[in-house]
Amino acid sequence: MSAALNGGLYAATICPMHDTGGLDFTGLEHHFAQVLSDPGQAGLLLNGHAGEGIHMSRSEQADVVRIAREVAGKRRILAAVSAENTEFAAADAQAALKAGADAIMVFAPFSWGLGVDPRAVVAHHRGIAEATGAPIYLFQGSVASGGLHYDTDLLKQLLEIDAVAGIKEGSWEVKAYETTLRTAREVRPDVAVMASGDEHLFGCYMLGSDGSAVSLSALVPDLITALDTYVRADRIADALKIHTALYDLARLVYARPGHLAAARLKACLAAMGRIDSPACRAPTPRISDAELDALMVALRPCLELSE
Repeated sequence: MSAALNGGLYAATICPMHDTGGLDFTGLEHHFAQVLSDPGQAGLLLNGHAGEGIHMSRSEQADVVRIAREVAGKRRILAAVSAENTEFAAADAQAALKAGADAIMVFAPFSWGLGVDPRAVVAHHRGIAEATGAPIYLFQGSVASGGLHYDTDLLKQLLEIDAVAGIKEGSWEVKAYETTLRTAREVRPDVAVMASGDEHLFGCYMLGSDGSAVSLSALVPDLITALDTYVRADRIADALKIHTALYDLARLVYARPGHLAAARLKACLAAMGRIDSPACRAPTPRISDAELDALMVALRPCLELSE
């Protein structure tokens, strides 16, 4: 199977919640439908960092997948798992597959940021792959995240797992992205390398990608599609115009502290009237009015380009 068949543009969605912290199932359905109204989106990435999967129970994660399956039709669903141990992550993955996911994206447990043994990384991914029999997508974390970013030697070991079908490349640095891209092309050219650094999508698309998996697609999916389309058509001036708008928005959404990215995305969507509440699950706080004002100023040029 070619990398192109494993890739495509995926929206890393948020999970609407009520002020009480419960999942807003109607809001979820509407959110998925709005994102997928852009025909350029190949599918959805669920329960990732933007989707607050780490704050959900296994049954809640499966509920999100089930609703998405009903909305997405034949478009693909990647379900993220983030559990700290392999047994729990495999069980989360099995529940997501039973609910309708097509593949599993394995996010690095946050404890690995304290330091990681490569043997544990390989064993974790291999254990999930063997327990599920499903296609597995790797998450290449930021170069600033310590053990959440896999060096070349470790990446090569992970690519030896037959079930690996793609990589969500979130190095958040163009040089590191290219290193991952070159490594995958050398070792496993069938594995899709999908850009994930929202500020750097233009650079990644220019270097070459098999798609992307970004949470800005939860806000402006059509602009992500247009950026990819313009780069592939060599319409660089048009692509740069979109990149400039996306960059200004992305640097605010993903500013420190990074764990507030979901809250920022939700605040924008609520201000746009696309979800009812910007609530996140505790302990994530809501952003300030001043921060929301700055986000909406940065979002406005993106919305104008979408018109």
